[in-house]
Amino acid sequence: MRRLVELLAEGAPDEDITAVHVRARAAGAGPDDLAELEAAVASALRVRRALRQHRRREAELTALFETAGDLAGLRDLDDVLQSIVRRARMLLGTDTAYLTLPDERAGDTYMRVTDGSVSPLFQNLRLSLGEGLGGLVAQTTQPYASPDYGTDPRFLHTETIDAGVREEGLVGILGVPLLLGSSSAEGGKVIGVLFAADRRPRTFTPDETALLCSLAAHAAIAIDTARALADTRAALADLAEANAVIREHSSAMQRTEEAHDRLTDLVLRGGAAGEIAAAVGELLGCAIAIIDPTGHRMAQAGDGPELGLDDLAEAVAESRAAARAVPLGDHWVCAVLAGPELLGSLVALDRPALEDSDRRLFERAGVVTALLLLLRRTVTETENRIRGELLTEVLTAAHRDPAGLVDRGRRLGTDLEHPHLVLVAQAPARTRSKLSAAAAQHLFGRGGISAEHDETTVILLPYDGPDAAGADPAGVARTTAGRLTYLVGAPVTVAASGPASGPAALAAAHAEARRCLRAMGVLGRTGEGASAAELGFLGVLLGEGHDVRRFVHSVLGPLLEYDAQRGTDLVRTLQAYFDCGASLTRAKDDLHIHVNTVVQRLDRIGSLLGPGWNEPDRALELQLALKLNLLTV
Repeated sequence: MRRLVELLAEGAPDEDITAVHVRARAAGAGPDDLAELEAAVASALRVRRALRQHRRREAELTALFETAGDLAGLRDLDDVLQSIVRRARMLLGTDTAYLTLPDERAGDTYMRVTDGSVSPLFQNLRLSLGEGLGGLVAQTTQPYASPDYGTDPRFLHTETIDAGVREEGLVGILGVPLLLGSSSAEGGKVIGVLFAADRRPRTFTPDETALLCSLAAHAAIAIDTARALADTRAALADLAEANAVIREHSSAMQRTEEAHDRLTDLVLRGGAAGEIAAAVGELLGCAIAIIDPTGHRMAQAGDGPELGLDDLAEAVAESRAAARAVPLGDHWVCAVLAGPELLGSLVALDRPALEDSDRRLFERAGVVTALLLLLRRTVTETENRIRGELLTEVLTAAHRDPAGLVDRGRRLGTDLEHPHLVLVAQAPARTRSKLSAAAAQHLFGRGGISAEHDETTVILLPYDGPDAAGADPAGVARTTAGRLTYLVGAPVTVAASGPASGPAALAAAHAEARRCLRAMGVLGRTGEGASAAELGFLGVLLGEGHDVRRFVHSVLGPLLEYDAQRGTDLVRTLQAYFDCGASLTRAKDDLHIHVNTVVQRLDRIGSLLGPGWNEPDRALELQLALKLNLLTV
């Protein structure tokens, strides 16, 4: 009896415990002793089985506690499921364990986790609903065990499943449901199946089935918890995104409200185009330019590059057709429209990207710009009509009351004593009615006045000195001719004169510009711009003051300067050459020099005056300048 207790304490196998009874019989123990010893051996074996069962239960509980601990941490669903499958394989002592989950999109079941598997085909197995042992478990929400799966008729066998099972070499398989809830009758839902399998025939005990069910319950909780967390994270992400959108929208609304208030205030105050550009530029954080339909910058706030007129015109046309702002390289362009009429364009310079809120703000600014331009144009046209009456009186009755005209001009915002350029524009008769409106549009934002007079349109532009932009009368005439031609849609010829100040001088400048305009028609320069000084000797004859010295210097300037700097006689040589009828021999006799010297001097004259100096038209101009030079010396 003492030996039996020692064997139990040592955890000896059943064979060693049974051997105690055998040895006692061999030693000749009596029948009573043997009977008592046999009963003791039987009790010892029961105690051993109970101890073994307790140890197994302890291991199972330990595994369940560890699984519960993993679930509490829930670091990663894959790690938890892999741990459950691994523990199922370890506790049941099977060759492999695996877990399948349904794919609701595909409408089938797929292998989620495996442990101990060696077959790629088995690891990637997909099962249609209701197929195989797993299908029966999912349908009945009950565990099923098969000691020999291949010959078990209870399951719906398919070639796909059987091929995977054969390649893995599985025979005995136990499957239990991953159930949320106690049973389907109590609202439970099967979300997967947990399996344990051997590569030999095996009958699974109820205890083993119960253990696998417990692990499956943990797996179901892990999956459900992970899905709930995923849904929560997704909901939080959606809420965060929605919150960001709301904040962005709120910020955009606040900026839009601010922009609306500022731009509306500008319109109500009758602000200038430059104020709109400055306000929009501050709101968008970039330079803003307001450009008229011909490509002229009416106003700009901030520094920005010049834009190609062709590219700008193409972008404006695109914006006009789409009724929205469009990109142009690193800039954005918005057509400024009043109904179908193009008033100009708004350009955001060096702003490669515009967010939707900024783009809408930019487009709103285009609408406000159109409104302000329309209001200012209406005011300008009204003022211009009144000032036009003043201009007409200056042109027709300058000597009647000069002081009164000057005083009226000041009251109307035009200082007639300030120097002005006088431009006279003429268009074909069929488009003459458009010319006056085009002139008013051309003057918008530039100052100056215009009026119709004697089938022409007269424009008065302030002159700010020779160093100011647009100071050259001929250049101003050419620019104005180009812009008016665009606005009218027909060739417009422009003649310029001045600068002049005071009613009388302005009337005289107008008369000179009219003569220059007639001369341009005779010379076939319709649709161009020029001044009397640009027409050579013809301009001298047309000019009111007959500025002979300026004409002589414009024609003979290079020769006069060369002679003055080097003490040469190029002007005298050219005079002798023309006086002798372009004869080199007679010219050398008149100058008392060798003929080669005459040739060398003429070569120098040609290099200074440029090619074509001895062509008939140019030769006539040179001879007239030489004669006038003799008179002014």
